[in-house]
Amino acid sequence: MIVGAGVAGLSAAHRLTSQGVTVAVLEAAPCVGGRMSTEKIDGFRLDRIGQLLSTAYPELRLTPGLDGLVLRPFAPGVLLHGDGRHHRVEAPAGARSARGALRAVRALASAPRGVPGPGLMAASRRAAFRVLPGAGQTTVSRVARGAAPLGGAVDQARLGAALTRLAHVPVERLLARPELPAGHALAARGLPARTIDGFLRPLLAALLCDPALTTSSRCADLALRAFAGGRLCVPEGGAEALPELLARTLPAGTVHTGVRVTSVATTSVTTAEHGELRCRAVLLATDARAAAQLLPGLRVPDFHPVTVVHHTTDDPPRTGSALLLDADRGGPVAHTAVISEVDPSRAPSGRALISSTVLGPPPTDLETAVRTHLARLYGTPTHRWETLAVHHTREAVPAMPAPHDLRRPVRLLAGLYVCGDHRDTSTVQGALHSARRATTAILKDLGAAGSMHRADPTPTAQAA
Repeated sequence: MIVGAGVAGLSAAHRLTSQGVTVAVLEAAPCVGGRMSTEKIDGFRLDRIGQLLSTAYPELRLTPGLDGLVLRPFAPGVLLHGDGRHHRVEAPAGARSARGALRAVRALASAPRGVPGPGLMAASRRAAFRVLPGAGQTTVSRVARGAAPLGGAVDQARLGAALTRLAHVPVERLLARPELPAGHALAARGLPARTIDGFLRPLLAALLCDPALTTSSRCADLALRAFAGGRLCVPEGGAEALPELLARTLPAGTVHTGVRVTSVATTSVTTAEHGELRCRAVLLATDARAAAQLLPGLRVPDFHPVTVVHHTTDDPPRTGSALLLDADRGGPVAHTAVISEVDPSRAPSGRALISSTVLGPPPTDLETAVRTHLARLYGTPTHRWETLAVHHTREAVPAMPAPHDLRRPVRLLAGLYVCGDHRDTSTVQGALHSARRATTAILKDLGAAGSMHRADPTPTAQAA
């Protein structure tokens, strides 16, 4: 029995059913997805949190049921706003040395903008999911070729070399590195302060949803590794597309929504609607707080609040499909994009959707502050933009402060397991990976002796 129909619970169900285990997934909400939800308003698809994904996430390729997932990538790298101008920064894919990184940085400075390299297309052909090119224009107005905010050519080469090395470091080596808060660790990496403050800090804040960069440096390295080795992207059709695909490709009758679990044991769950349901094992795949309510004693982490503001206009900024960061950090918006240029399915024809993310507690004058900041970031008036929705999620992303255990136990005892992004990294990759670890433990226990208990439960729900 799996409690919770977020991406962790649904991917666990796929792994178990593929091994012949009968599974029932119970979800208290009326729909699947958990925090990966999308609101639909007048033809717009508006993510409530909209965490950034990467094509480099291994579990997007390895998770059963995601073969049909379509990812829409942002323009390569990111677009930085600093000193009143836009600066494009791209990871030097394929460079394998400092010398190669220097050549790559120089090539990026002179190459036509918005043209994806052959490496991405080759990777997309190998992946289980599909990566489609951005549909909107990718030319960016007023893109500066000057040094700010990264420094000169040598500073850029050093950054390129650092990202290249990181992209090829095995994960286990990253996890063995000394651990500090990410903000402190950046200063020890040998990069110029201008590069750190103007690029790495705003980038990591966007990737980790942590503006103060208190996150473990190991988690930050994993995020930078994914950025250097892939493309930032979003699921086509909204964040909910990923869990809905997982649910849709499970055997009919596996997922049961509107069922609230009130207690769990190793051989049963009790629900408010149907009483006790017997089973051979229980996997808790809820968020951290709900899991702790069912199993007192489980750790509840702190959380990063996230607010997403959605605007529409018929005259969009000319930033194409770029993810725009503020190198100056001069307002509440951490990152923003004309998301309909990345994924046209998110807005009706003739309208543009601009989605902007505010990290941390939002200001009291949120609407005014965001509009003012966006006008400066995009270099265009925003007073005529229509606000579609403001989504504030107080417990959006579990915090990962140093020291952080990236492999929290998923097996509590024989017959009782837990998974979710709070047991791994606070990303979709972490949620899917924790489900992999949990199902490996379940299958090992089930296979050890046929039954993990002295007597098999009654056959009312022979499920894992």
